[in-house]
Amino acid sequence: MIRGVRGATTISEDREEEIVSATTELLAEMIEANSLEAESVSNIWFTVTADIKAAFPAKATRQFQGWEYVPVMCAQEIPVPGSLPLCIRVMLTADIAGAQSEVKHIYLRKATRLRPDLSQTK
Repeated sequence: MIRGVRGATTISEDREEEIVSATTELLAEMIEANSLEAESVSNIWFTVTADIKAAFPAKATRQFQGWEYVPVMCAQEIPVPGSLPLCIRVMLTADIAGAQSEVKHIYLRKATRLRPDLSQTK
């Protein structure tokens, strides 16, 4: 069954190195927590808040060997007043055998406040 795996993280400064590093960390945790392999992933969507402009977070996908053929796309979040700044969000869709309730969504750094109801937040 195709399932969505959500994740989010934040950065402290709009710099390419920080964007790629934070996104790499987030993807690594999403991959490990859900035992994902590139061949089971249909695509990955990345969104960023309007204050992130230094780099595409999708660039982080290329840090993982074998993931170079996974389709990736970046977009900007709706600029809702009061939303979490410097935030990178991910929606990864993959063929996952388990139930929807077994999918492990990962929220790191200040993004944990987006979904405190999920036990996977750190």
